[in-house]
Amino acid sequence: MSRLKEIYKSEIVDAMVKKFGYKNVMEVPKLDKIVVNMGVGEAKDNAKALESAVKDMEIITGQKAVTTKAKKAIANFKIREGMAIGCKVTLRGEKMYEFLDRLVNLALPRVRDFRGVNPNGFDGRGNYALGIKEQIIFPEIEYDKVDKVRGMDIVFVTTAKSDEEARELLAQFNMPFAK
Repeated sequence: MSRLKEIYKSEIVDAMVKKFGYKNVMEVPKLDKIVVNMGVGEAKDNAKALESAVKDMEIITGQKAVTTKAKKAIANFKIREGMAIGCKVTLRGEKMYEFLDRLVNLALPRVRDFRGVNPNGFDGRGNYALGIKEQIIFPEIEYDKVDKVRGMDIVFVTTAKSDEEARELLAQFNMPFAK
């Protein structure tokens, strides 16, 4: 069992019960899944760009990435329906906690001029979205082998009923929110 999951089971549940006064431990919000998404705009012209993005995503997450296809045609962007334009990974269980640990403790502190993540990235239903501008902040990525710096979106899906509960849950996981 990963270190973060053990901490969740012992310390975080106690802290959440104390703060929000839950009657039952099953009411305590949990981290359900983490979705990592990378849109690759230049994939319409260059198929190799999508391949390298998928490879980077698989190295970062440790799980096979799925290519995402365009849902509808957009003439201004020269995109046809069904064209591969990105990739995503859904992490659950052990890999989810490992990824969260690496993100919070290794990757985010390597961001230039980092003052914390945006505390306004909640959607009103207890989920948190975070954008990262470059994949090279992850220590698994070798800087010399990167063909192009790409960003990614990371969405934390929780069972929390409100943003306040979700913010507290992520803060307990040491998510560095900006003040």
